[in-house]
Amino acid sequence: MTDHIPDAPEPDTLPETEAAEAEESAGLACILSFNANDPSGAGGLTCDATAMASVGAHCLPVCTGAYVRDTTHITDFYPLDDEAVDDQARTVAEDMPVQVIKVGFVGTPENLAVIAGLADDYEGVPVVAYMPNLSWWEEHKIDDYLDAFRELLLPQTSVLVGHHSTLRRWLLPDWSGERNPGPRDFAKAASELGVPFTLVTGLPLPEQYIDNVLASPESVISHEKFELIEAVFAGAGDTLTAALAALLATGMDLPEATSEALHYLDRCLDEGFRPGMGQVIPDRLFWALPDGEETDDDEEGPDVHPGADYFEVPFNETKH
Repeated sequence: MTDHIPDAPEPDTLPETEAAEAEESAGLACILSFNANDPSGAGGLTCDATAMASVGAHCLPVCTGAYVRDTTHITDFYPLDDEAVDDQARTVAEDMPVQVIKVGFVGTPENLAVIAGLADDYEGVPVVAYMPNLSWWEEHKIDDYLDAFRELLLPQTSVLVGHHSTLRRWLLPDWSGERNPGPRDFAKAASELGVPFTLVTGLPLPEQYIDNVLASPESVISHEKFELIEAVFAGAGDTLTAALAALLATGMDLPEATSEALHYLDRCLDEGFRPGMGQVIPDRLFWALPDGEETDDDEEGPDVHPGADYFEVPFNETKH
């Protein structure tokens, strides 16, 4: 159940655009999605297109590169150059109205610069940005990418989404408080870089529960509590961010879209499947299962452990 802080101010309405008004006559809302190709199908553009279609929107997928990965781990990434990314995005954006821009992993600071420039040109179109766990990557590439994300994209971002441990390493690396940082601490750090709203996932609660909190620097706006699922998931963060972007594009306000996206993700995880020898993949089309074929909640699942893509793990041991 979504809880609203009684005296908390409602978040500012995300900007409306002429494109949003045209959506009524154009059919499905369109989301310009920047992400990598993931050959495992766990995350990336496959995830974005499927999740967005599942909640009633149309994905305009812009490929930023390709992972080399299976369901166990990521071994490499091959980026597209910034001109290729820019040409893809601007060509489709000039043809179709874009209600929301969604940003996943784009591989290089140059590609982040392209996206920031396009977002600036399409002022008024909300940007929903996801910060994935990059611990699989080389350290110098992580540093360059995070610096560019901070300096170029965050000033254009309307909603930042991330697991609390990833956000802590990135936004609050020097945190020295006796307590762990809370949602407003993350939101305040993001706000100083230009982000009005932050969705923090996987916050640990007692009795095997986690909390997911939408916050601004001033207040906790809403939160959703779920029971911890004992599985290592690949693609959960991309799934959540894609659903949130799509629901915003359909016209929901931010708290409602956040709640719906989190409940959609929870069902995707409940029906998750393990096609390979590694992590579990969310079933983003769970609703399409024939009657009687949904996963039995009492059935014993795969012998795996809580993972970092969505759920809590020790702060300094997070792996993607």
